Amino acid sequence: MRKSIITAAALAFPVLIAPALAQAAEPADIAAARIGYFSLVNLEMGGLAAMAKGEAPYDADRAKALAGDLGTLSEYLHDDLLAPGTSNADLAGKTRALPAIWEQTDDYRAKGMAFREAVVGLNEVAGQGQEALAAAVGKVGGTCKACHDSYRAKDF
Repeated sequence: MRKSIITAAALAFPVLIAPALAQAAEPADIAAARIGYFSLVNLEMGGLAAMAKGEAPYDADRAKALAGDLGTLSEYLHDDLLAPGTSNADLAGKTRALPAIWEQTDDYRAKGMAFREAVVGLNEVAGQGQEALAAAVGKVGGTCKACHDSYRAKDF
């Protein structure tokens, strides 16, 4: 059920929300949508990381569900959420997205593809035990960190 809701939301977003964002073109709204997207990614990673670290009991079915949700989210191409004028330089206090995203778009996208590939690997092993999960979650987390280090301010 949970995966169905996230899948429906992820699939509906580009169809229902993205056109509205493009028409409205309010930078703060676009940044808020981007923050919402990454909040969903963080929600799924949080559950996986807790199991990987032993902070929550390993549950193969839950691990597969969380990894599947993350897989769905990783397929969403969020270019429309990267409109110019939506960095922290433009919207101080509203977003942590550094202007470097727009200055180094190819590298930003390459980091996004590395994330997607790591999530594919995570989905391959999520139900195969805590040890396999931990290694795969570590790889996904490494891709998150690489992007955060280059493109996300530490605070608002």
